Amino acid sequence: MAVITKIQVQKNNKERYNIYIDKGSGEEYGFSVDGYTLVKYNLRKGMEVDTFELSTILFDEEVRKAYLQAISYLSYQMRTKNEVEEQLRKKEIGQAIINEVIAKLTEEAYINDNEYALAYVRTQSNVSLKGPQRITRELQEKGISSSIIINSLHEYTKDKQITNAITLCDKKKKTYRNVSALQMRQKLEEMLLRKGYTRDVVSICLEELEEEPETDAEWEAVLYQGQKYHQKYKKYSGWEYQTKIKGALYRKGFSLELIERFLSESEELDFE
Repeated sequence: MAVITKIQVQKNNKERYNIYIDKGSGEEYGFSVDGYTLVKYNLRKGMEVDTFELSTILFDEEVRKAYLQAISYLSYQMRTKNEVEEQLRKKEIGQAIINEVIAKLTEEAYINDNEYALAYVRTQSNVSLKGPQRITRELQEKGISSSIIINSLHEYTKDKQITNAITLCDKKKKTYRNVSALQMRQKLEEMLLRKGYTRDVVSICLEELEEEPETDAEWEAVLYQGQKYHQKYKKYSGWEYQTKIKGALYRKGFSLELIERFLSESEELDFE
């Protein structure tokens, strides 16, 4: 049995209190608590506390400190249950205390994996234009369960995915304006797969892009690439020059018809 002999406000933190106790051999420092714990247990001078009560107070105090650390971590942005647990483990907090903190945060709605997943899907689909597969991987990395992920993706419809994929392609096509249509298709396909779109959505997107009216883009691209290869192979002439140009442009994905047009008109073009 111990008796509380003095309660003193800490000099550097006015919200914490040092508790001094006497176990029968004189006053000594016992432990420290914050104001919440002080009020909760009605700690006061002259109060007797046994070993069990003392261990309960100290455990609750550790929970309280971990809880406040978690609240601070959550104040910057929404976090998943798993992220909060990992943050507390980094602070070398025991699992029993972490369990208490997580339960309290969940009860108070500071942690809600369902709401987190829904908000994440909306942001990544509307702002970052990511596909469902990539969003799924990222949510899994954050510790969200499969059932919650599946439910959160319901509002990311296939039509929305196709619209996003086409938007990404329209933006990216400008970057690939100097390559063949075949290479552009391959690059766009790779980009969409990296973004997390399924192959069926990628296929639909590319089919819609192919239905767009023909432009001079392909001819501009073969002119750009042809000029580069002309500089490389201009030391050759005749059949050897044409063979090398044909092979280089064909490997770039240009059609033979377009290559023949380039070669037939190249004499009239000034590449020097």
